[in-house]
Amino acid sequence: MSGEFWMGTDYLGRDILSRILMGARFTVGIALAAVTLAVAIGVVLGMIAAVLGGWFDTLLSRLLDAFNGIPSLLFGLVVVAAVGSSIPVLILTLTAIYMPGSFRFARALAVNINTMDFVTVARARGEGTAYLITREIFPNILGPVLADLGLRFVFIVLVLSGLSFLGLGVQPPNADWGALVRENIEGLSLGAPAVVFPSIAIASLTISVNMFIDNLPTRIRDRSD
Repeated sequence: MSGEFWMGTDYLGRDILSRILMGARFTVGIALAAVTLAVAIGVVLGMIAAVLGGWFDTLLSRLLDAFNGIPSLLFGLVVVAAVGSSIPVLILTLTAIYMPGSFRFARALAVNINTMDFVTVARARGEGTAYLITREIFPNILGPVLADLGLRFVFIVLVLSGLSFLGLGVQPPNADWGALVRENIEGLSLGAPAVVFPSIAIASLTISVNMFIDNLPTRIRDRSD
């Protein structure tokens, strides 16, 4: 560390601060894309299953519950090792890992809303499934869904960083924060800042998002207006 390189340099003499700023594009960007897809697909399927019920709800729930039982990091390792590591593959893999959990969460919320009087009245006057989902159910679960999105974002950042640390995440010449730790881990005793600062970046992001979710107003976190 010096006045020229505030966070030191990596094993090739590159500025760690610049590498962390560039790596944020991949860590935050991939995680944000994956969590958006996972929550969007899971919430839509969860609301459809809650409204339709019957065999569709049972079949989809059992299928996604079985898929949800697979350890997330193990599934990511198998898929990335088999298909190859690229940004689209990482996004789709992380989406597949966290979509079932989002489905279960949204379905549980939607089932409760679906039994309320205003939904029964809307169904009695002949409103279709699309109307019930978009106008009656979704606005009433939006707050908890947004809180759930923030928590899943944290989990996706950790899984992505774990994959990159194992060499199956973002590939050179690009690097996310997990890859920065992996690249410099062998020189920990000689240049600790090259390992410590990317680790601090990962911890700071996950802790700050968690604190933000925990400090959301109760009316937003627990229920929507």
